[in-house]
Amino acid sequence: MHKFDELDMRILSELTKDASISVPRLSKKLNVNASVLYSRIKRLSKRSLVKKFTVIVNEGMLGINVKATVGINRDPKLKEPIQNELIRIPEVRSVSEVTGRFDMIVTVSAHSLEELHNVVIERIGKIEGIQNTETFVEMQRTEKEPVYTVQNISR
Repeated sequence: MHKFDELDMRILSELTKDASISVPRLSKKLNVNASVLYSRIKRLSKRSLVKKFTVIVNEGMLGINVKATVGINRDPKLKEPIQNELIRIPEVRSVSEVTGRFDMIVTVSAHSLEELHNVVIERIGKIEGIQNTETFVEMQRTEKEPVYTVQNISR
């Protein structure tokens, strides 16, 4: 495991809040020399702790107002073909293999409940090897930014 220090964790926490922050602004916020920050951020990326810098889209402005989690039971022999089919569906955002009462959990985003229904019934439900699905429509979401510290990574 790589060693990361408290400054690395402070940088991660700030970049998680706003990856578009300029290094000079971050330098003032953390009270650390900008050249030190440039090299630290480059090192964090090179060591693959920072995988990418990205944009979070306000999907509501695009009319994507329905989010759901779909629990799926599947034929274990068809795991890969099912996963490949799920990933091809544009409304599917993530596919996770899980333990518990479902074999897979899929997150889906849609413009409407009708569109969600069509995705789950007509697209997901008709994939060969899918035995049953259960859909959980998101009513409200509260998100929390992670806070990284040396203590919670050294375990």
